[in-house]
Amino acid sequence: MTASSRRAVAERTGRARDSSRGGGGDRAVRGRRRPLRTAGIVAVSLLVLITAGAGWFYFKLNGNITTFGADGVSPQRPAEGAGGQNVLVIGSDSRSGGNSSLGGGDGDVGRSDTAFLLHIYGDSKHAVAVSIPRDTLVEIPPCRLPDGRWTAPQHNAMFNAAFSVGGSARGNPACTQNTVEKLSGVRVDHTVVVDFEGFSKMTSAVGGVPVCLPKDIYEGDLNPNRHSRGERIFAKGPQNVSGQQALDYVRIRHGIGDNSDIGRIQRQQAFVGSLIKKVKDQGFNPGTLLPLANAATRSMTVDPGLDSADKLLSFAMSLKDIDLHNTKFITLPWRYQGERVAIVHPAADTLWADIKADRTLDGKNAGGPGAQASPGPSPSPSGSGTGTGTEAGTGTGISVAVYNGTTKTGLAARAAGQLKSAGFTVTGTATARTQDHATTTVEYGAGKESEAKAVAARFRDAKLVPTATAGVNVVLGAGYAADPTMASSAPAAAPSGSAAPSPGSSSIGDSARSADDNICSGLSYG
Repeated sequence: MTASSRRAVAERTGRARDSSRGGGGDRAVRGRRRPLRTAGIVAVSLLVLITAGAGWFYFKLNGNITTFGADGVSPQRPAEGAGGQNVLVIGSDSRSGGNSSLGGGDGDVGRSDTAFLLHIYGDSKHAVAVSIPRDTLVEIPPCRLPDGRWTAPQHNAMFNAAFSVGGSARGNPACTQNTVEKLSGVRVDHTVVVDFEGFSKMTSAVGGVPVCLPKDIYEGDLNPNRHSRGERIFAKGPQNVSGQQALDYVRIRHGIGDNSDIGRIQRQQAFVGSLIKKVKDQGFNPGTLLPLANAATRSMTVDPGLDSADKLLSFAMSLKDIDLHNTKFITLPWRYQGERVAIVHPAADTLWADIKADRTLDGKNAGGPGAQASPGPSPSPSGSGTGTGTEAGTGTGISVAVYNGTTKTGLAARAAGQLKSAGFTVTGTATARTQDHATTTVEYGAGKESEAKAVAARFRDAKLVPTATAGVNVVLGAGYAADPTMASSAPAAAPSGSAAPSPGSSSIGDSARSADDNICSGLSYG
């Protein structure tokens, strides 16, 4: 046997011996690694499936989203506020698509059934929703039609008419946004339109929303054209509603209180607060948000700034730290004007000024980068004054415009004469937008607070109101009309200001609803 043959036999004998001892060589190593490798393959496969599933879901959400064109937004817009963001939410009664089977008015033109401006404060811990009654008399600025033409402005028109401009089944969200910016002076960051179908499906996606009724409700209350009571559709007291029932709840206007839209707004505010509470109770997590997002996006129209699933979900997650008690609902200060609704000044102006300054309803700084607390009391006059008017007790160097906020003629000219005699420069006189001012107010823009205080010191009980105006305006109220000597050549007591509420805010705040309020309280007006 040759040497090479002997080596081959030895190698075969050695492998056989190893095998008989159970060593198994590389096969044993490969046998131990197989389960680990299989588990890794399964994990990677699951990750791929999950990622693909999430991608599919996001693709689905993106496909759901409808946007309206930014070319319809007015080029003349208010400046950005001191902090936070403002979202206009419009409830549309469009009959297009799957909405036709859910009831409502006649015709194909979309109308805004409800609308509110949601301000999310800069600290991301407070929010306030300001409802605008649909019958409010407003100025509707020029609106861009589908063919590119711009309409003429409409004066003293109903607020919900803005959404109908252009005769579109989906409505005209940009026109409503322009109208809100015009009446408030607040810049709208985003606009969202939710129609009947979307609203109905969202309530079902969260498993229903707890609500309450102050009395039994019948079919005739939902549709008074029936001319009969019909069957009972809601029992008095708390209950859970979703789908068509939820839609019926927020649309009920007749048979409760004074049958007005104002009462319906109060129930809608209670509903939205309850919906927010339900979502927060379930948790701001994908399991809650994704089904809700799927239901919402299928029947939503949004501005280009919210045109993707990422943007919408990111916005939703930004709300997760807002406390229920700090989520407030109010109605724009209003009064009846015949069968319509008029805005009450200066309360409404003060509210908008607080929102622009990122102040809460009680006048506190909510943490926006430029937010300020409400105006404090005037400083005591100093003997070492610098001749600014406020300190010297004169109006030298201060310009002011005078407006008559009452129905009594001649007041603006009289007050202008009194101010001129005290050294003020009067830049003009005119009639105010409305003539229902109870008290005299002094409006002032950025950097004009000390000048405004000097003007207000000339009118007893005058109130300071920060606004987006560039200068100082005095709007005469009924108190001055009753006693024109309320303006004098001698300085009156400094206007009452405080570091707490800004003028008019506290009364508005007292009537606000919180998302954690009892669902059975404050459900009607009249």
